[in-house]
Amino acid sequence: MEISPATEADAEAISEILGEIEEYYGGQPTPGDAAQIRAALFSDRPAATVLLARDGDEVLGLASYSFLWPAAGADTSLYLKELYVREGARRHGVARKFMSALKEAAATAGCTRIEWTADKDNPPALAFYEALGAEPRGGKVFYRAQL
Repeated sequence: MEISPATEADAEAISEILGEIEEYYGGQPTPGDAAQIRAALFSDRPAATVLLARDGDEVLGLASYSFLWPAAGADTSLYLKELYVREGARRHGVARKFMSALKEAAATAGCTRIEWTADKDNPPALAFYEALGAEPRGGKVFYRAQL
């Protein structure tokens, strides 16, 4: 199994996984729009970076991240927006390998930390992050405004 950055040729695979993520969170398993994915990830101003886990030609999951500034003082952080492992690949070390690759990407970019959120109603994810030694931080409230 390898972790590598997604390329524009991966837009369809990313689209399928986005549909699986929607279904996982209770929505319709509608794939993401490949044109929107290409614009968001592979344009002159990408909104995020996506890593894919692969076993040969099979895509096992994805991790999507962006950089945030300021993190603390003038430091930069890597913000993990989504980590998703397909059902058949769960509990085989894929998520751990993603976290290792994210730490490496953060260190290479000069970040001082990695930050992310996890749904309170996702006990497997919470247990995974706790097993990594990460502790929940309760000092902030998450907001969302629709445009």
